[in-house]
Amino acid sequence: MTRVVVASSAGTVFEFYDFFLYGSLITFFGALFFPPGNETAALLASLGAFGAGFAIRPLGALLFGRLGDRVGRKQTFLITIVLMGLSTAFVGLIPTFEVIGWWAPTLLVGLRLIQGLALGGEYGGAAIYVAEHSDPAHRGYFTSWIQTTATLGLVLSLLVILGCRYTLGEGAFREWGWRIPFLVSVILLGLSVYIRLQIAESPLFEKLKREGGLANAPIRETLLGAEHRKPMAAALIVAAGMALSWYTAQFYSLVFLQTALLIDNATASVLIVSALIIGMSAFVLAGTLADRIGRRPVMLAGMLISAVSIIPVYSGLLVVGNPTLATVQTTAPVSVYATPTRFDPFASAAELDEATRARDYLAKRGISYSNAAPLNEADLVIAVNQTRIVGFDRERLQQALVDAGYPDKSSVTRLESLSDLNTVHLTLVGLILIMIVGAGFTCGPGATFLAEVFPTRIRYTALSVPYHLTSAWFGGFMPLTAAWLVARSGDVLAGLWYPVAVMGTAFVLTLWIVPETRGRNL
Repeated sequence: MTRVVVASSAGTVFEFYDFFLYGSLITFFGALFFPPGNETAALLASLGAFGAGFAIRPLGALLFGRLGDRVGRKQTFLITIVLMGLSTAFVGLIPTFEVIGWWAPTLLVGLRLIQGLALGGEYGGAAIYVAEHSDPAHRGYFTSWIQTTATLGLVLSLLVILGCRYTLGEGAFREWGWRIPFLVSVILLGLSVYIRLQIAESPLFEKLKREGGLANAPIRETLLGAEHRKPMAAALIVAAGMALSWYTAQFYSLVFLQTALLIDNATASVLIVSALIIGMSAFVLAGTLADRIGRRPVMLAGMLISAVSIIPVYSGLLVVGNPTLATVQTTAPVSVYATPTRFDPFASAAELDEATRARDYLAKRGISYSNAAPLNEADLVIAVNQTRIVGFDRERLQQALVDAGYPDKSSVTRLESLSDLNTVHLTLVGLILIMIVGAGFTCGPGATFLAEVFPTRIRYTALSVPYHLTSAWFGGFMPLTAAWLVARSGDVLAGLWYPVAVMGTAFVLTLWIVPETRGRNL
């Protein structure tokens, strides 16, 4: 059984590594592949390209789900890992916007779509392969290791990036060194293919094939079969909770540290990696508990922890990570008097009005502001405490913020060595860990629940569709949605109400709709 888990998990770790490399550099890629001059718009565009890889994952779930239910689990996730590895390596070869203009984001989005298509068939195959090899009494424990693969992939991507940054230096990394982590995918691809060639097909699939019980039309049976409507609804609810808890705790926190708190990329990555490594045990603990007390109560506990902790944790990150900023925003509030701005990720700097550029500047600094109707005296007036600035004058605005006490950099010490570690760093890690525990308890039993709620003949398709549909529309677009809400409202915490609302809804619907599946015979 150990060999089955290792073979399935290793390939999935490498595949998530490939997928999250872009996400780990998301604040960095905006300046490389999108028009310069509007940093917030570039960040939104970069987040949008990240989301594009998620948007196509449901299509990959249908395509490879059908293949997995008709041809086999093993052959299908061999195909997906080859697609993922090659598309990731090609990202490392794309020229920047400065060199080839709009071809740069076009090629980037195209390769992200291929990555998303491949990942749409990967997770379901790995989760099902482990579940179909496990005995019912320990199925939650064994499949919980698959739930750690996304975290391990993110950790691996961050570690490789950190290694390149420290080895090459920031200048060389920005110029060409960022390509190395993507090109390393070729090595990981070879290792993953070798590992998966050594394993046999799922015994349940082979038995079903021998008995002539394979589904002729697994997509139609999954989506239109009346007997699968309630299980599909339950799977969508659970998968939505899994997606939002995971991305809010483990991915958006990295973006938040780098943008709102102005912590340098290397230090932010070290903090996130530390929290992830410690927090991975929560996934396995949750799977073990699910074998003893049931899948449903463990997932409910995770959803509740996530829903009630997100806002307090991010507020704590703001206070601890930049206490001066947190204080001065209360004592010297900023107001923007102008018409509402429509943030266009593809707008050039010349196309932006003064209000948009002012809000762009404030958002990039991590400064919350209130929006108000324009005053009679001008189309744009920015009030910093008692100081009023007519129009967008960057130097005057910057000076007004300095006079009001706003910091222009994070107070968190840059981590160059272990001797730099202090209580602030440890507190930030501890806060992030709270959300990771919520994600671990939500996601830990998730794979086994999704496998148990559907029959073997359509399990690959039926598991993959809800998982990747919710990952795309709830998880993948969470950073973009949150960043857009921040840009529109001016509140750096405004975007967090989105995951809170979804997690709260998932908790209530799980109480009402989701069945207990512990002990079911696959």
